[in-house]
Amino acid sequence: MPIFDRADWWLASLAQTPAVLKAIAFFIVWLVLWLPVAIPFAAVLKWRPFHPLAVEQKLPLLASLYLIAPAIVWGAAWVEGAFFSDYGLDWKASIFISLGQGFGLGVLSLLVVFGIEKVLGWIEWRSQENPLNEDTQNPPQNLWSVAGSVLLPTLLLGLLISGIEELIFRGFLLTELQQDYSTWVAAAISSLIFALLHLVWEQQETLPQLPGLWLMGMVLVLARICDDGNLGLAWGLHAGWIWAIASLDTTRVIRYTGMVPAWVTGLGEKPLAGAAGIFCLLGTGILIWQIYL
Repeated sequence: MPIFDRADWWLASLAQTPAVLKAIAFFIVWLVLWLPVAIPFAAVLKWRPFHPLAVEQKLPLLASLYLIAPAIVWGAAWVEGAFFSDYGLDWKASIFISLGQGFGLGVLSLLVVFGIEKVLGWIEWRSQENPLNEDTQNPPQNLWSVAGSVLLPTLLLGLLISGIEELIFRGFLLTELQQDYSTWVAAAISSLIFALLHLVWEQQETLPQLPGLWLMGMVLVLARICDDGNLGLAWGLHAGWIWAIASLDTTRVIRYTGMVPAWVTGLGEKPLAGAAGIFCLLGTGILIWQIYL
């Protein structure tokens, strides 16, 4: 029938489209499908585009955006005649083993960096037992007393965000770009897109983090390569970093002493915007290379 012939022709033409254009089309479709949900949310939350987001505004918008993402990837896979397993996501036991290993490595890498900073006197651990180091307006919270209210929800949120971002950027996007480019060129492009899209939520805080975000994307690509093309290790690393940083930020147990310039520990107290965060990423990448290759 003419209609089906035209559909077959459209799908065949789309399959021959350059990978970069496919990527652009993917993000446009994702945005268009999200807007009918985002606009009412933004109105209710009283948020205007390009204005800073409070946490209570960001989480509903982020959740609505990310929850529709797997459906968009599924649609792209259908057009390409691919499966989630082609993008590195299958549900075999090995992916959960890699997920656990990556999570542990991500948390450990940050503990090492913060431990070094503590020894050097660049940070202090604030506690309720040491009031001289407290911020009276934002006092630290006991890490164990907030385990149920902070650490577990943060863990679940970190797993969700990192899983979807890995499916999109190190899964779908990287795989598509590899059709037209070498692995590391594809990695560089996908990591650049990954970094730049963080500007959607916050511009002022994100700009200094762009180099770190790009390097983070490259390390996560390396993790997928070292995990035989699966996303488990990259997913775990990403989740571990999100969980550890978010937990430390929420509990406010770290105070920067100002002994070194902010670009060393991280501009705006953001590790990815400083030399320490770059050191953490490079060290993690080298360790993954040594262990898994």
